[in-house]
Amino acid sequence: MATTDKASPRERLLDAATELFYRDGVSIGVEALCKSAGVSKRSMYQLFESKDEVLAASLERRAPAYAARLIAGPDDAGTPRERILYVFEQVERGSASPEFMGCPYLAALVELKDPAHPASVVARAAKEWMKDAFRGQAELGGAREPELLARQLMLVFDGASARAGVGLETLDGVAVETVRVLLDAAGVV
Repeated sequence: MATTDKASPRERLLDAATELFYRDGVSIGVEALCKSAGVSKRSMYQLFESKDEVLAASLERRAPAYAARLIAGPDDAGTPRERILYVFEQVERGSASPEFMGCPYLAALVELKDPAHPASVVARAAKEWMKDAFRGQAELGGAREPELLARQLMLVFDGASARAGVGLETLDGVAVETVRVLLDAAGVV
């Protein structure tokens, strides 16, 4: 991992955590994390109470860029239908990369299993935010049952991300086409 000399120890830890936890999972050790960040364990524990706190902070820090990559921006034109499809087009595009490991928030929730874990709290909030974004677009698009559609879209998003992330599936349009069917059935324009 490349770090700049100007980055603070906290930034280097969060950068390393983002990369290592996504690539190798949350079980990565403190020693490997600190080595990758070029930070001593003592410094890490001065900045964070635990590795769990580093993981939570790295997920929280990552959220704006992750959302920006998936969600069409406020200045982007498009119908609610197009904005929802855009998310799945981005997932399909991203899944073609060899570095794609799926949704980092879903991965954290699956690996940790503890809903009270600090990183689980952050990951759950990120997943709820996405569901709310889907529900908002579904409402704008005239969906008959926006909450149900949002839940269905989350199932497709998480399923597509997980299957592609572990190499069981190449998405090749299947997520986008599945979402089109859902949008048609829900009456979203």
